[in-house]
Amino acid sequence: MFELTGFQRDLLTVIAGLDKPSGQTVKEEIEKEINEVNHGRLYPNLDVVVENGLVEKGQLDRRTNFYTLSETGREALENRRRWENETIPGLDDQ
Repeated sequence: MFELTGFQRDLLTVIAGLDKPSGQTVKEEIEKEINEVNHGRLYPNLDVVVENGLVEKGQLDRRTNFYTLSETGREALENRRRWENETIPGLDDQ
């Protein structure tokens, strides 16, 4: 997870919380927290997390892909959460 950018980690988090979201759905969810995300930023970063085996990409129809967190991606998020909790004691208590 340390080799990923913050945006890529955010993509993992969003994908983990949704059921087979399309790229457009991921974009809409991310935009609830940050400014507009253009396609030139979104899709290359989705490709990176897919290439790293953290996310699996499937096809809904000829034009629309969906994304799901792989087991490796889930483990990476869990390890990251564990590391954050160990590094910042009491964070969950707030």
